[in-house]
Amino acid sequence: MNKLYIFLLFLILSNCTFKPVVKHHGVPFLEKKQTVLIVNKTNKNDIKKILGNPSTTSKFDNDIWIYIERKQTQSKIKNLGRMKIFKNDVLVLEIDKYGILKNKEFYNKDDMQNIKIVEATTKTGFRKKSFIYDFMSSMRQKINDPLGQRAKKRKEIRQR
Repeated sequence: MNKLYIFLLFLILSNCTFKPVVKHHGVPFLEKKQTVLIVNKTNKNDIKKILGNPSTTSKFDNDIWIYIERKQTQSKIKNLGRMKIFKNDVLVLEIDKYGILKNKEFYNKDDMQNIKIVEATTKTGFRKKSFIYDFMSSMRQKINDPLGQRAKKRKEIRQR
């Protein structure tokens, strides 16, 4: 019986690990891979070969490709095992209309803490008495009551 307890205890302890669990998201080794990219020389195909497809793209005057690498691990016991970000890298590539890399910017976790975010907000462009407000209100009313049944019931109640 003691051998059984020892075996079960050994089995439980052997499955425990002291290495932290790391969750990885995005392009691995982004910081090393981005050093290969040369401004005004590297093209779209080279970028895709080195980094793969971008995490996010946008289209303005030039294409902007964004690559992300994020690593998380569980924090100490005092934080009840919440996930803690220990690596958060972002690579922003600007590609011209000919497919050539024009600009590259690399941000790591420390750089992102120094970025200032504007607190100003945009105000709504319509008031309660504007055309857009009236139009949207009538559309909402038609969606909620497409056959006009509520209006008919209100008239019947008023006439009584």
